[in-house]
Amino acid sequence: MARVAKVNGMKLAAMLSAATLALPVSADPFESFGTTMKYGLPLAAAVCAVDQDRVEDFVVRGALQAALVLGMKRYFDGQPISRRPSGEGEGFPSGHTAAAFFGASDLAGKCFDDQPEAGALAYGAAGLTGWSRVHAGEHTAQQVWTGALIGFSFGAANFGIGTEGASFSVGMKF
Repeated sequence: MARVAKVNGMKLAAMLSAATLALPVSADPFESFGTTMKYGLPLAAAVCAVDQDRVEDFVVRGALQAALVLGMKRYFDGQPISRRPSGEGEGFPSGHTAAAFFGASDLAGKCFDDQPEAGALAYGAAGLTGWSRVHAGEHTAQQVWTGALIGFSFGAANFGIGTEGASFSVGMKF
């Protein structure tokens, strides 16, 4: 088990490094970090899902999470809750934050369930992703919190596709 956890940790680091190198350079490194985690955390969770033979469940949860976020953006567009600090629309909820928390909660609950430090790092990176969106003036705190809740909920869930039952696991066992 320790070897599997070590391999997963190394894969996570490699995936996040690759995602960082693949993104364009931004004037604000904090904003770039947030965008990297939007892709990097779910990608690392996907690698773990493949290793654990639970990819179908992961894909369904990820697709539903993304569909809910996009649907809410469209539904609430034009409403005050969806107005970004810049005045543009479709800000509710934060898709960057939802994706990052989806990946972080999947990693913490299913891949790093016996490594609370790794789970804390994943959740910390997701939290910084949300803060980066507020810092960049792309979202309000309310938009970020809603994205975090959606991503966390779908990432921690297990619909039981391909297994014997459904569950909900947030990880971080101490």
